[in-house]
Amino acid sequence: MAKICVLLCFIILAASGFANVSGSETKGKKVGIYELKKGDLSVKFTNWGATIISLVFPDKNGKLADVVLGYDTIKEYTNDTSYIGAIVGRVANRIGGAQFTLNGTHYKLVANEGKNILHGGLIGFSDVVWKVQKYQNEGDAPHIVFTYHSADGEEGFPGDLLVTVSYTLLGDKQLSVKMKAKALNKPTPVNLAQHTYWNLGGHNCGDVLSQYIKIFASQITLVDSHLIPTGKFASVKGTPYDFLKPKAVGSRINKLASGYDINYVLDGGAGNKLKPAAVVYDKKSGRVLELSTNAPGLQFYTSNALKDVKGKGGFVYEPHAALCLETQGFPDAVNHPNFPSTIVTPKKPYKHNMLFKFSTKAPYAS
Repeated sequence: MAKICVLLCFIILAASGFANVSGSETKGKKVGIYELKKGDLSVKFTNWGATIISLVFPDKNGKLADVVLGYDTIKEYTNDTSYIGAIVGRVANRIGGAQFTLNGTHYKLVANEGKNILHGGLIGFSDVVWKVQKYQNEGDAPHIVFTYHSADGEEGFPGDLLVTVSYTLLGDKQLSVKMKAKALNKPTPVNLAQHTYWNLGGHNCGDVLSQYIKIFASQITLVDSHLIPTGKFASVKGTPYDFLKPKAVGSRINKLASGYDINYVLDGGAGNKLKPAAVVYDKKSGRVLELSTNAPGLQFYTSNALKDVKGKGGFVYEPHAALCLETQGFPDAVNHPNFPSTIVTPKKPYKHNMLFKFSTKAPYAS
């Protein structure tokens, strides 16, 4: 999917500095790189797309590695077409036909994947400069807070929306992600997702097919040939989608057309409390990622569309070089009344929480 960004000037400075990006969408706004560090966990971000650009922690032998895919410069992020590390919205995933009806009004959105809209349209939240509201890299809970004001009519969506994303380091190698959105004047659909590409062996170690994953979901939302939900659910039992017990990512991937790209209905439903979503384990490095969320769904994506993408240090990313764990509302929920609602109103704000726990403690026998 093509992304549109007009860049007239680009200056990249040191990691603690910033780049000045000017153009029709970013004039006068600063794009920088910011680091949070606590113990032996280090995470870097940019306010371009409120993006995670690196996450480093040690393996079972104490060797450090960056476990997220990415690029060496901000300019490469502005040219990215894979949403690497970014916050995607106003509505993540797909809306069929790039249209919906809300309270009797029909809205036509900006299609960017054939007739459908993916991850917010041609210029979604991943392709804008966010404001750094707070940045504190000291104390028990180092954190950074990004905000973005999405205007009424942006990509066809109704109403002004104030969006906040907070990243906080907690405890022993934990990363909290809190996404909030407030509709300022009109009801509107909101469904934000964090689109980091994970490879626990290290971003430059090859594919993730030998890494193990457990997904706490007994059902998936069925989709058509364009990955638009049909509105029906299906049990994962007896299918390649069954990860209720941990299995290697690649153990049954050859039974699928190109890999995994499906929404899982997380057991426990939606609510305010965190529930387990997934556990990933790389036996070779010993690294473990545990993810919990309050969202009802999880898009499991095995980077099927990556092809000859030049990443950090010149390493070239290919299909299955990483996996994405995008907790979310169900795709195309605005067109399926039987799905949990993604409509936000001035009286009903949006809250979406994720908690990542990193360790080298084997979570299960592989």
